[in-house]
Amino acid sequence: MAGHKIYSMSFAKVYPLYVAKAEKKGRSKAEVDAIVEWLTGYDEAGLTEVLADERDFENFFAKAPALNPDRTLITGVVCGVRVEDVAEPLMREIRYLDKLVDELARGKTLDKILRS
Repeated sequence: MAGHKIYSMSFAKVYPLYVAKAEKKGRSKAEVDAIVEWLTGYDEAGLTEVLADERDFENFFAKAPALNPDRTLITGVVCGVRVEDVAEPLMREIRYLDKLVDELARGKTLDKILRS
């Protein structure tokens, strides 16, 4: 698949940036992990494995155990782009994750972020 350079970027290299963004706003790594696990179906052990093997974003989402069907309820703007209007499926998944981390950093509670 030809695509954006983030597709081949290691999730393990971006993950600490998600955690840092959340922690800078008084949130926790555990909350970031809860978001990733809700979105992708990875459990704690699976997430640890993904971080250790430095899986790229394309494989991170392709091998996700169970993408949450409620992720389509995620709407809004990330980096000036409306998430629900992103046509490329992989980029939409990445934007979903970006949006959830943004919401966490902005102070939303996990129950609202996870659209349960």
